[in-house]
Amino acid sequence: MIEIQKEKNSQKLVSPPPKTPDFIEAPLIVEEEKIDDNKNVNQLAGTPPEQQPPPTKKKVEEEEPVYFVAVEEMPEPIGGIGEIQKKIIYPEIAKRAGLEGKVLVNAFVDESGNVIKVEVIKGIGLGCDEAAVNAVLQTKFKPGKQRGKSVKVKITIPITFKL
Repeated sequence: MIEIQKEKNSQKLVSPPPKTPDFIEAPLIVEEEKIDDNKNVNQLAGTPPEQQPPPTKKKVEEEEPVYFVAVEEMPEPIGGIGEIQKKIIYPEIAKRAGLEGKVLVNAFVDESGNVIKVEVIKGIGLGCDEAAVNAVLQTKFKPGKQRGKSVKVKITIPITFKL
């Protein structure tokens, strides 16, 4: 009986490999072009159709004004930097904490010397940044000039907080 089992194990049935599937090409989809059968008689006769002006594009975003960074005459606070320092109201919480330091702000000065916008570049916190911004906004500047003409200028101003 052992011999019969060995013969059965040695005979292995080999099945043929599976059949490879046939590839079917997908149909090519072509968009149909619509033809307008109701053309104007004038167009068929060869006269050009009425020209419509192209639609105007409305700008959603307003362009930010261009500010000079370096000009022949830079804007200066009327009364000097000391005038800005006088307008600073030292925050009470900063006084109690003994906070001292410098706040750097960018001031955007227009052609007439008014400060339009102020951005804090480097702050020290505890209300000092806001106090510096308010002091610069309250200050009138001598406008910056390029080729003898007043221009918009962006300047960096250091504001010192010292107890």
